[in-house]
Amino acid sequence: MRKLTDKAIKAAKPGYHADGDGLYLQVKGNGEKNGRSWLFRYKVGKKTTWMGLGSYSTVSLADAREAAFLARRQLRQGVDPLQHKRATRAVEKKMPRTFRIVAQEYIKEHKAGWRNEKHADQWVATLKSYAYPVLGDVEVDAITLEHILRVLRPIWTEKSETASRIRGRMESILDYAAVHDWRSSENPARWRGYLSEVLPAKTKVAKVEHHAALPWKEMPGFWAKLLWKDTISARCLQFLVLTASRSGEARGARWDEINLEEKVWTIPADRMKAARPHRVPLSDATIAVLEGVKPLGGTLGDLVFPGGRKDASLSDVALSKAVHAMHAGVTVHGFRSTFRDWCAEAVACQREIAEAALAHVNRDRVEAAYARTDYLERRRELMTSWDKFLAARNEAT
Repeated sequence: MRKLTDKAIKAAKPGYHADGDGLYLQVKGNGEKNGRSWLFRYKVGKKTTWMGLGSYSTVSLADAREAAFLARRQLRQGVDPLQHKRATRAVEKKMPRTFRIVAQEYIKEHKAGWRNEKHADQWVATLKSYAYPVLGDVEVDAITLEHILRVLRPIWTEKSETASRIRGRMESILDYAAVHDWRSSENPARWRGYLSEVLPAKTKVAKVEHHAALPWKEMPGFWAKLLWKDTISARCLQFLVLTASRSGEARGARWDEINLEEKVWTIPADRMKAARPHRVPLSDATIAVLEGVKPLGGTLGDLVFPGGRKDASLSDVALSKAVHAMHAGVTVHGFRSTFRDWCAEAVACQREIAEAALAHVNRDRVEAAYARTDYLERRRELMTSWDKFLAARNEAT
């Protein structure tokens, strides 16, 4: 029977406190948090052995019980857990822990938590192009500030956004190495207190480049031309414009996300930039677009705008080509800016409503804490007005 609880652990006095099945909490000195550690007691033959399982500050009660369970399983298999632990550490010490190897391990362990394959590909590509030529074969424990600067200085001014991302990725990888005891010194890729003392802030050198957008007053003319296009790319672009959604959100839309009766498209969290679900009210024109492509699939789980391969969405390039064929220089993402400008200048929409329509995260933590609605019905009115504005030229002719 288990005896320890987190409350009991915090109140425990110096000594040994049994949890059961060989697991003990050891409290030293005055009982401060860093004086509490886990021990596993076992016998092999007549010899009693105490094996450390880590400090309570880093190993929870649940983790300690799991570690004790694994040790007991080793004993049943005829393996001495402490000897096995020492042998494993000896092997690990002989293994090379270069930046490239650690980076690959980091990506492998974190890949499942990233939004998509593209994000993982970007990690691999940027490290391969910029970090590996300098750091690839260097042991992680030997990496210094000078190594990091050799990676960043050539691109810090000319490619500030890329450089900033690489810096963050190097910092994460070196933190990962430190957690595994493969690195003992401070992280030289950290900005505050390290690189901030050597390099100018990104905001001082970065040139802000906005996505090229069509002026909102020109949208009805563009829309009239777009309606004449009958390709799947054009239909997807129509849907994107009407919903003010991002390219990936529109291209990845599936029929089981769309409720035609309630006229709502619910995008799941794993497809949203902010990693939270987003409801989009669908105007009559948007419903018409969906009805037009329904014969292409139309069953639950199917992509609304299928690409050329089975269960593959349209590529971002396909949408870009559709836009450039009609208006060179305008980007797909720019239509969100066009919509935002229209909200501010044409209909004097409240900022909260417009930002909710674009699924932007409220950066004001206090304000966000009191926001309990996504303004769905207010946004439905807004998207209906946007629908009518786009169709104004057609109605006039």
